[in-house]
Formats: sequence, structure tokens, C-alpha cells
Amino acid sequence: MRLAPLLDAEIVSVDSMQVYRGMDVGTAKPTPEQRQDVPHHMLDLVEPDVEFSVAEFQEAGRRAIAAVRDRGRSVLVVGGSGLHLRALVDPLEFAPHDPAIRAEVEALDAAAAVRELLSLDPAAGAHLDLANPRRVTRALEVSRIGAGTPSERATSRSAAAVRAYQALIPFSGVVIDPGEGLAARARRRIDRMLKAGLLDEVERIGPRLGRTASQAVGYKEMLPVVAGDLTLSDGAADVLTATTALARRQRTFFRRDPRLVEVPWTSTFEDRVSSVHEALTS
Repeated sequence: MRLAPLLDAEIVSVDSMQVYRGMDVGTAKPTPEQRQDVPHHMLDLVEPDVEFSVAEFQEAGRRAIAAVRDRGRSVLVVGGSGLHLRALVDPLEFAPHDPAIRAEVEALDAAAAVRELLSLDPAAGAHLDLANPRRVTRALEVSRIGAGTPSERATSRSAAAVRAYQALIPFSGVVIDPGEGLAARARRRIDRMLKAGLLDEVERIGPRLGRTASQAVGYKEMLPVVAGDLTLSDGAADVLTATTALARRQRTFFRRDPRLVEVPWTSTFEDRVSSVHEALTS
């Protein structure tokens, strides 16, 4: 919010859960007042029972970026999902789905699915974990559709560009190192969310949470609390554990990307704003 006017920018969110309507407190979604001050995109796109794929996110997000740029403004892409960020700026290609073929593949036992996949692509094991049934099922579905075997997809020009971090949409990127005291800050954040009505929000939309939305940090852990199977204090502790684990995974993911400048954590908010602004404009 502080950087957007300095950069004459509109904000495009790459938070994978802020696309869901009604998931406001638990995703720290910007308020209506904040959205009025600075235009935001990729928020409240679908109901929480919808399976909103990364491919759909990519299509909508690139349209949003193009629209902002057509207005002559900068785009400030913000969020924690590294996959969704890369889906927007990098040449990630997503294979199509076929529900009928998917059902046929899911009817196979795990060993039969692996055998068929290896009959189509003997080198498949070099590109995906054959012990992961979900990945094998998806790879076999894609292969049956005719959208490429694991080896064919892994050796494509776009896949090579993704591995080399060659952007389709050039950008300047900054990641803020969380520094010390991450767990304490996460605990305070959870306390604020609970005071803002997180439990009521989960109770209200819980029955409408689909397979993806129900796995969101904060919602997954609070569903047993709403159901009466867990105490609030235990649920809050589970949210803290999940939040810090997610932060560690995010740190690892973003540190692999050589295009991102890491800005050290500072205790002063104004110093962080200045450091990020300098990194983005230098």
C-alpha cells in the first residue's frame, strides 16, 4: 500500500487463497477502504467451493497485468505463492484436463497406473516421483489425452526456460527476509485475526469450502474447532505451526530464484519501505 503510489502502481495479488470470496480475515485480504485507495486485482474471483486451478489463475492474472499496463500504470505483484507468481511471469504451461479420462485413470490401482505410464514413457521416473499416486495419475491422464508424456513435457523449450528462470514477462523482484522473531510476529498476527472474527468466518463459510479452499492455512486448522473437536487454544497453536512451516517453505522457494533481490529485515517499517523501493527502482 505504501509502495503503490510511489511507483504509480496497481496491485496484482498472487495469494492463492485471496481469489475466494468470503475468505477475508484468514487470508489478510485488503479492506474495501484499502482497495479504494489503491486498485487491487485477483481478489474475490470465485466462490470457495470452486476448484480454481493455477492455469485459470494464470489466464486471469495475465489479463489483469495487461489491463493495468494498458492504462499506463506500473504493476506491483504481491503475495506469498511462488507457483502463482511464476505462473504469471514465467512460461509455465499447464496441461488440459479430461474428467472422463481422469476417472478411468483413478479407477486403476497404483501399480497398474505406474506400469501404463512406464509403457508410454520408460524414462518417466526421471521427471516425477513414481511413488506419488497423485502425480502418477495426473501424468497418465495428460499422456492419455495426448498432451505429452512426462519426458516430452520436461524437455520442451518452455520447460527449459522455466528451469533457467527466463521470464516471459520481465520484472524486478524483491523478497523480504523474515529475520528473527518470525514465530512471535506470526502469533500476534493470528491473535489479531481471531479478534477480527476468524472463527466466525470459518463457521460461516466452512460448509462451502471446496477441496482447495479447505486446505488454506487458518481455515484447515479452525474447522475442527468449529466442529467442537478441538479447543480454540489448540487450534490457534496448529495455525501457528502451519504458518511458520509455510513461511519456511516460501523462504526456500524464493531463495532459489536468482532474479529476486533479498532485502534484510529491519524493525522499522519505514526502513523496509525505503529498502524495497530502492531495490525495485535502482
